[in-house]
Amino acid sequence: MKIEEVKSTTKTQRIASHSHIKGLGLDESGYAIQSAAGLVGQELAREAAGVVVELIKSKKMAGRAMLLAGPPGTGKTALALAIAQELGSKVPFCPMVGSEVYSTEIKKTEVLMENFRRAIGLRIKETKEVYEGEVTELTPVETENPMGGYGKTVSHVVIGLKTAKGTKQLKLDPSIYESLQKEKVEVGDVIYIEANSGAVKRQGRSDSYATEFDLEAEEYVPLPKGDVHKKKEVIQDVTLHDLDIANARPQGGQDIMSMMGQLMKPKKTEITDKLRKEINKVVNKYIDQGIAELVPGVLFIDEVHMLDIECFTYLHRALESTIAPIVIFATNRGKCTIRGTEDIVAPHGIPLDLLDRVMIIRTLPYSQEEMVQILKIRSQTEGIQIDDSSLAQLGQVGVKTTLRYSVQLLTPSNILAKINGKDAITSEEIDEINKLFYDAKSSAKILAEQEDKFMK
Repeated sequence: MKIEEVKSTTKTQRIASHSHIKGLGLDESGYAIQSAAGLVGQELAREAAGVVVELIKSKKMAGRAMLLAGPPGTGKTALALAIAQELGSKVPFCPMVGSEVYSTEIKKTEVLMENFRRAIGLRIKETKEVYEGEVTELTPVETENPMGGYGKTVSHVVIGLKTAKGTKQLKLDPSIYESLQKEKVEVGDVIYIEANSGAVKRQGRSDSYATEFDLEAEEYVPLPKGDVHKKKEVIQDVTLHDLDIANARPQGGQDIMSMMGQLMKPKKTEITDKLRKEINKVVNKYIDQGIAELVPGVLFIDEVHMLDIECFTYLHRALESTIAPIVIFATNRGKCTIRGTEDIVAPHGIPLDLLDRVMIIRTLPYSQEEMVQILKIRSQTEGIQIDDSSLAQLGQVGVKTTLRYSVQLLTPSNILAKINGKDAITSEEIDEINKLFYDAKSSAKILAEQEDKFMK
């Protein structure tokens, strides 16, 4: 008989290259603290980003563009993500890379427009009569099939809902049972059921179950207050792109072709300009009536030099439209040829007329002390033990090579330290790993020295 102990249920999440960034790290008066919220240095750039966040929050920034320019590895993407963290989850943040535009199925400008619409949120307020609570029981009641035969059909479903104030049992229509299954509702989930339409919305798992699993993919919500049956102001956050998609794909009728259309995986359909204009009209009507409000979000285009001249001219029009998000570009290029032209050289690979309407934020290379601080934050995020002298050594490596290279050395050095039976990384491991791997500069140097041995 096998008995296993259950390990502690701490949350484990995948660590990505920017997992440690929690915000811009500014004080109350908007000045950057040297090292805070996962960001180190770049004080001027962070303060500028702080001003942008304030403008976005007060909705005075829509339709403007900003450019983060600086050498590779100076924290441009990190700054954009920090802006997203500061704005919170309710403001849409849509990141994309310049090269995403070159899809085979869909026009370049269409990809740009789609991402523009993804970055604009619409907050719709409605007052609904709802039943809300944590599901305590869920039992479908079956009866004999009225058509005869052997199968049984669900005649109704009994559901128990619990709130902080009390519990209620509801007897619901079998069609609601189907939507409960679609939403994958189980006992212990917090849901609400709209009284007039019967729509079911699962809000998340009740937080009394919060320590059940190691790997968290769930959102835990507190037990609802008040009665089970109540009038509730429901706020829905949708993006304009969601509205486009919902209206572009008509839900088919009963004929065989629409069934086939639903079965086959939907290809990317192009959403026409006419449809968008119609949706804009409806959205504007809602805004005038006060039912909805626009939440202009952020569209972040990394590697913006990858866009070509056609995309840049399209961006002009998109930025000037009445419904436009804040656009943040990022590039690490100096003077280079604009893609799609033969001989037009421009700073950052962006045409001068577009550069004229963007506000430029510079990011500067890090000093050795700042690199050491960043490496310290990364090692804490990745749960790696390392002593101060080794951090200083990695900082020196970073100055000679790049910050990214020295961050990448952390994990292999940690594995080597474990093999050597040590708890923390020491300078020996860093020396050894540094000999095993090459950075871009030393690799290029070897290429230049041994040119004759490589294929041309």
